[in-house]
Amino acid sequence: MDPLTKLVDIISRHAPSDGLHGTPIPGVGLIRSGTPTLPMPVVYEPTLCLVAQGRKQAMLGTSAYVYDAANYLIASLHLPVMGSVIEASEIAPYLCLVLDLDLTELSDLTLRHPLPEEDESASLAGIALNETTPDLLDASVRLASLLDKPGDIGALAPLVTREILYRLLTGPGSSILRQLTRADSRLSHIAKAIAWLRAHYDEVCRIDEIADIAGMSRSTFHVHFKAVTSMSPLEFRNQLRLQEARRLMVAEAMDAAAAGHQVGYENPSHFSRDYVRMFGMSPARDARLLRHI
Repeated sequence: MDPLTKLVDIISRHAPSDGLHGTPIPGVGLIRSGTPTLPMPVVYEPTLCLVAQGRKQAMLGTSAYVYDAANYLIASLHLPVMGSVIEASEIAPYLCLVLDLDLTELSDLTLRHPLPEEDESASLAGIALNETTPDLLDASVRLASLLDKPGDIGALAPLVTREILYRLLTGPGSSILRQLTRADSRLSHIAKAIAWLRAHYDEVCRIDEIADIAGMSRSTFHVHFKAVTSMSPLEFRNQLRLQEARRLMVAEAMDAAAAGHQVGYENPSHFSRDYVRMFGMSPARDARLLRHI
């Protein structure tokens, strides 16, 4: 059995139904979908998404990232995206292994295994696609295989997980992760601003204040923030607000006006316009449909 077929087999057995499945392996989840899905908002954590079968698209602002078994996705920061499975069927469902990125481990590996030359001008994008190499696939299969030998997880999972992180740091497109582990990098500075926005999305914020948090001038901050997120800081904040408002209406049955006000909108009409622009329909109609899915 070749490595990819083996990974499909393992995920199929341990994720027998659609959705996200936790596992006994720390930081590892499995995703299955037997059908294509509508775009849904989600906040990507620092994560590796390695597809075994099918295809998915993540929209970050206006940038589209399509990934499959040939190309893995790395999210280096906490980013609000619209994700949709675009290739899946009951016979060949979308199957994906998700691994949380341990920044402490990444930092240690970066110090122990520096590259001879690092590209300081590399892309700052918060999401990147790279080719799935045989070494990375092999390590990922060995990690997933531990689900069939739960007694070995405690001893072997940390070792295999560290190998996967090493493969990411020494493989194609490693610069995005290496920048993230350096406190003085532009990506780390933008990460500080994103963390602040996630904690204060419902408040009035001034761009100058957020730029100060990132340690940049207003103009430099705006350029680098958009390079990382494909959005302006205010567009990023609005996505966080709208995603939370949607959750409040669906999960807590809050009406549209109350949800908009709770996430920071003072004007209900402004909230409704932004909501329709992002989700394609009015807040009340969208929430009503989602409650019956």
